[in-house]
Amino acid sequence: MTDTRRRLVLVGHGMAGQRFLEALTERAPGKWRITVLAEEPRPAYDRVHLTSWFSGTTAEELSLWPAGFAEEHDIDLRLADAAVALDRAARTVTTASGHVLPYDELVLATGSRPFVPPIPGRDLPGCFVYRTLEDVQAIRERAAGARTGVVVGGGLLGLEAAGALKALGLDTHVVEFAPRLMAVQVDDGGGTALRRRIEDLGVTVHTDAAAGAVEAGEDGEVAALALSDGRTLAADLVVFSAGIRPRDHLARDSALPVGERGGIVVDARCRTADAHVWAVGECALAADGRVYGLVGPGYAMAETAAAALAGDAREFTGADTSTKLKLLGVDVASFGDAHGTTEGALDVLYADSRAGVYRKLVVAPDGALLGGVLVGDTTAYDTLRPLAAARTVLTAPPERLVLPASAATAGEAGPVALPDEAVICSCHNVTKAAVRAAVTASGCSDVAAVKKCTRAGTGCGSCVGALGTIVAEELTALGTEVARGLCEHFTHTRAELYEIVRAKGITTFSRLVDEHGTGEGCEVCKPVVASILASLAPAIGAPVHILDGEQAALQDTNDHFLANLQRNGSYSVVPRVPGGEITPEGLITIGEIARDFGLYTKITGGQRIDMFGATVDQLPLIWRRLVDAGFESGHAYGKALRTVKSCVGQTWCRYGVQDSVALAIELELRYRGLRSPHKIKAAVSGCARECAEARGKDFGVIATSAGWNLYVGGNGGTTPRHADLLLTDVDHDTLVRTIDRFLMFYIRTADRLERTSAWIERMDGGLEHLRAVVVDDSLGICADLDALMAAHVRTYEDEWRATLADPERLRRFVSFANAPGTPDPAIRFTPERGQIRPVPAPEAVGA
Repeated sequence: MTDTRRRLVLVGHGMAGQRFLEALTERAPGKWRITVLAEEPRPAYDRVHLTSWFSGTTAEELSLWPAGFAEEHDIDLRLADAAVALDRAARTVTTASGHVLPYDELVLATGSRPFVPPIPGRDLPGCFVYRTLEDVQAIRERAAGARTGVVVGGGLLGLEAAGALKALGLDTHVVEFAPRLMAVQVDDGGGTALRRRIEDLGVTVHTDAAAGAVEAGEDGEVAALALSDGRTLAADLVVFSAGIRPRDHLARDSALPVGERGGIVVDARCRTADAHVWAVGECALAADGRVYGLVGPGYAMAETAAAALAGDAREFTGADTSTKLKLLGVDVASFGDAHGTTEGALDVLYADSRAGVYRKLVVAPDGALLGGVLVGDTTAYDTLRPLAAARTVLTAPPERLVLPASAATAGEAGPVALPDEAVICSCHNVTKAAVRAAVTASGCSDVAAVKKCTRAGTGCGSCVGALGTIVAEELTALGTEVARGLCEHFTHTRAELYEIVRAKGITTFSRLVDEHGTGEGCEVCKPVVASILASLAPAIGAPVHILDGEQAALQDTNDHFLANLQRNGSYSVVPRVPGGEITPEGLITIGEIARDFGLYTKITGGQRIDMFGATVDQLPLIWRRLVDAGFESGHAYGKALRTVKSCVGQTWCRYGVQDSVALAIELELRYRGLRSPHKIKAAVSGCARECAEARGKDFGVIATSAGWNLYVGGNGGTTPRHADLLLTDVDHDTLVRTIDRFLMFYIRTADRLERTSAWIERMDGGLEHLRAVVVDDSLGICADLDALMAAHVRTYEDEWRATLADPERLRRFVSFANAPGTPDPAIRFTPERGQIRPVPAPEAVGA
């Protein structure tokens, strides 16, 4: 039988190329005989989340090439065989392997190449770009024997690369030619806030600086990067991420028009000057005169070209370039007219340099939202971006949307209030109407189903919050119960995930997300699962130490280094002082350590001594001296038990009726290291005078003449709450057993970041239900709770001591400077009241 299908050759198989294939096969199934020429040795994969490869995401998980897709659509995919020549007259493409392929229609999706400044030494061993999986694999291999890395380029990808180097344990520098980071996306104020936050995390930033030359060492490999201003940065590896250039060589060589600064010229239908040649993605110069380097516009161009080839009228006239991402743990977003270029635009600003938060809204004279910049807190992005895209006239004063607690205010005019034509997902151009229809007409009952149906939220992922709000609203309107999933990757709650992990003995995040979730996880679910695995480790055989194996990549910033990150990039060290009791020798040891390392010392509210100002490379040195003196980690950095505060009790106080110090020490040593949904604070008071403030704690014990009273569910903070009385005049064993059960029931059933106070208030039946469960065993689970606590007590190991004993764990605690023990020059202090304090940014700049 004669094959009547037309021949189509797709050159390039990146994200835009794959989206083109999906769109074309959806619109015109079976009508094309498709050949794909891919330069890389693997099918299309997700470059947006390339950095996640460093934290354990596999190449298979990043892949965008569905199993069976080629067979279903009879696509001939040729890997590692790039197109090298185009003959437009003959309508043929020649590949690197020498094959000559005829075509009826040709689509160029060749993407872009990293721009490497033409400086001496740019080709030395140890120089890399940050573009492909092969690139990141090579960077990790080099980093294994390196101390210092420099990234040339402070844009989106450059900061991604810097985050990867930092995570690999390198002293990291970013060199940016512009006067601020992310110059395209954020303004001066946002750039200042972003820089401060990134420097606080230990990355040294050099703006208004250009790379001059890469210098070689005696071995002929990278040893330093010389800057154009005369400075030299020692470097074991250099990553160039200074922008991209369209890969338009095939068009140039075949006399197709290209832009003055590159890019294959296309019309609104993504057709080139040749009626049979099309171009999409980063290689194309769109009809609006721009080359787009984001995935959303690339997808839109791919769908436009596919529609045209399927006979549908559709045009690409521009795209939303809004961006939301987390760079080195710092939330950054820009949307709409972020720089206020619209005539008559007005700025509404809020900045808190102490907290590292910057918010700017750009508003039209008529009150319509035009755009904005968010740094440090992007919670309102899901609401504000679609409002700006729709040029919606704000119903609330714009200043209310940028002030603290703005998320609630923004919600008043949030996604639910948007018109149906508002674009919710700019990557795939999905409107609110399409999301609503997916729920009401297509029967989608959760965000995951809506994503599969509409593709919304499957690009950069920044719209998922707004998507969830709209889906929940539609389901509620239909009378359907809304799921309370942890995040977009898990439809289960934290409590449900706890039970799944325990019942199935799951010991890794990757297995849990593979079997019970979707995607690769996020900053919400990863720390939650890390906490669950840590709390259940003795019972299920998971790695007990949080820096072992895959666990390390799941931790929050503080847990990564077992210390508390401070505002200037230094860390504080808090050894455990059970019950606040400490010997003179212990005091002397802490004093000598603080003196020798030049640390600031302060007595904490939990009766411990905090030492501030340590650099990452100093942490193991400090721990060694503390451990040798009998101290251990106070877990001040973790969502775990912090302290059990106490008064002096009957031993010394004439009012005391029980030995509160002994009990406080016993309880603190019993529950030390217990990972939980939120931090836990406790106290024991030796009499009703309550000097230890036990009723303001998650659990508090007050002595009576007949025994002990147990209070639960108290807390300080922004919404203080007195604890509730759970038991009265109980003996020691009953008290400890009940606290055991209370804590384990809390860990088992609480939501993410939920304090015990909120947990009890949310609980159906409240305190009475809690009493029935942990005292009367109404659910029959007390034996399980007892066993879990016994396993925790039996297997406890000090995290500092265990880290010091393992060279592999110690590798992450590298110096910020060029040699171990040398302080990071970006971390500065000044004397104050006989100690040190951090130098605020303005002082540091003028120093």
